[in-house]
Amino acid sequence: MPGTYHLLTPRPAPSLISLVIPLYNEEEMIPLLFDRLRDLLAKLPCPAQVVLVNDGSTDAGILKLREIAAQDRRFEVLSLARNFGHQLAATAGLDAARGDAIVLMDADLQDPPELVLDMLAQYEQGYDVVYGQRLQRKGETIFKRFSAWLFYRLMRILVRRDLPVDTGDYRLVSRRFLGALNRMRETHRFLRGMVTWVGFPQIAVPFVRAPRAAGATKYPLSKMLRFAWTAAISFSPLPLQLSFFVGSAFFGIGCAYAAYALVRWFLGLYLVPGWTSLIFVTCLGTGGVMILIGVLGEYVARIYEEVKGRPLYIVSDRFNSSESDISESESFHRTGSAHDHVPGPPAQPGHARQHGVDS
Repeated sequence: MPGTYHLLTPRPAPSLISLVIPLYNEEEMIPLLFDRLRDLLAKLPCPAQVVLVNDGSTDAGILKLREIAAQDRRFEVLSLARNFGHQLAATAGLDAARGDAIVLMDADLQDPPELVLDMLAQYEQGYDVVYGQRLQRKGETIFKRFSAWLFYRLMRILVRRDLPVDTGDYRLVSRRFLGALNRMRETHRFLRGMVTWVGFPQIAVPFVRAPRAAGATKYPLSKMLRFAWTAAISFSPLPLQLSFFVGSAFFGIGCAYAAYALVRWFLGLYLVPGWTSLIFVTCLGTGGVMILIGVLGEYVARIYEEVKGRPLYIVSDRFNSSESDISESESFHRTGSAHDHVPGPPAQPGHARQHGVDS
């Protein structure tokens, strides 16, 4: 972490590495992803577990994922009961990961899987978090690059000053780091900020981001704005603090206008009765109050959703993954205690088992 000095303890290569990949409507990408991952697994210095999380996709991608699980038992598939969103789908995969080192990556292959080898080298040096930092974004419009640049700088203001810029969710974390991260079970999740908050030794591995191999981006501008708003509201009190200053500004405008009216009255320059100035001040004040109430309401709504204590996600089907991998992790969703567990026997290839939180 910037500004924090850590003692690094070299460690051997992990006895097992887990690759966690959320997918949403990536039917076209799945064959390409499978080929790249198999090439990567052949180069890894240790056995691997690949957790593919189908986040309630509306395409037929789950059929291809089932075929992959039947072909290679290293590939485990979790299918969520509906679309819970990228951050919760990633959480489901992290909960199912059993490796000493765990890699979270996207399915679009813009973040090259081969970078995992460089991440492992840093992991063996003693770093608990190794994140990919984008030096260049190929195949994207100027507007997309600018909006991404602006997003990360705003997040440093709204979330944490030490939040790495130009860094997505592509990162490797150690088992001890994941144990600490899993204790944070808030509903509205911003994993990048949570990873920074936890701490531990962290380092960047720079790379050039490739164009998307197939399909369309799942993060258009509207979704990116909602993601930024969720990150700001769920991770920082700054919007509430800004509300105070905005309210103070409106109060100051009202006081200035009142002083102006009093000076005119003392000078005998009576104001001509009219509604223009009245409407102006009324609209300004009312609009400001509504904005402040709206920001406050966002925080209250998130408190309301947190206290209901609902599970973060629900798994409906699984392939090559045992019941205990998820049910055990779900058991501490609201207790805050992550404990080691021994996975049960794996499911038979191609066989789906129904599962819910209460099953």
